[in-house]
Amino acid sequence: MAAPSTSRVFAEVLRLPQRQLMKLVYPLRELEQHLVPDSRPDLQQSIFDPSLDDIGRAESVFVATARNRIEYVSSAVRLEHAPDLRQPEGHTKKMNFFKVGKHFTLVDMPGYGYRAPGDFVDMVETYLKERKNLKRTFLLVDSVVGITKNDNIAIEMCEEFTLPYVMVLTKTDKSSKGHLLKQVLQIQKFVNTQTQGCFPQLFPVSAVTYSGIHLLKCFIANVTGNLK
Repeated sequence: MAAPSTSRVFAEVLRLPQRQLMKLVYPLRELEQHLVPDSRPDLQQSIFDPSLDDIGRAESVFVATARNRIEYVSSAVRLEHAPDLRQPEGHTKKMNFFKVGKHFTLVDMPGYGYRAPGDFVDMVETYLKERKNLKRTFLLVDSVVGITKNDNIAIEMCEEFTLPYVMVLTKTDKSSKGHLLKQVLQIQKFVNTQTQGCFPQLFPVSAVTYSGIHLLKCFIANVTGNLK
């Protein structure tokens, strides 16, 4: 039975058959079952290993209610505009600020690489370096293609600024299990051997199947001090 503070949606998740539940909530555990024994120590999947009760409690942080409003706050086209700028409809948005109740503010930043805005360095790098209350930076890596040259730009930036960051592997529903496992192991090896500031555990997720999303939200609640 779900704890009283568990959201209605996650209460439905808890009613799934055990195998389906574990695959949805703890995707790395499911992938680990397909590894040969010698490879299993390479996959860091239990550093952040909350219980289902913990995940259920964290869900309440992300449920919009009259007392816990989740809303778009503003967009910024220059660093000095963050986070209170109100812009006209249709204006180019570069850093978008979303307030999650009284818990924290989530900042959606522009992509890096060849599609980055011209003032990416002045805006994004300055924000990351100077924002003293920044809890964690999340780098979204396409699990289908793995770490690209553009991803390395962001990784090198985080390492240079000594920012604590996390790799979130997106689009896990787009790959076969074999291809996904290969990519996860390659990226895990990269994290283990080539990074200093990256959280050792990867977070594979799918916006389509919702696999891994509950665990990621629980991690966010934890690092922002809201997992109670």
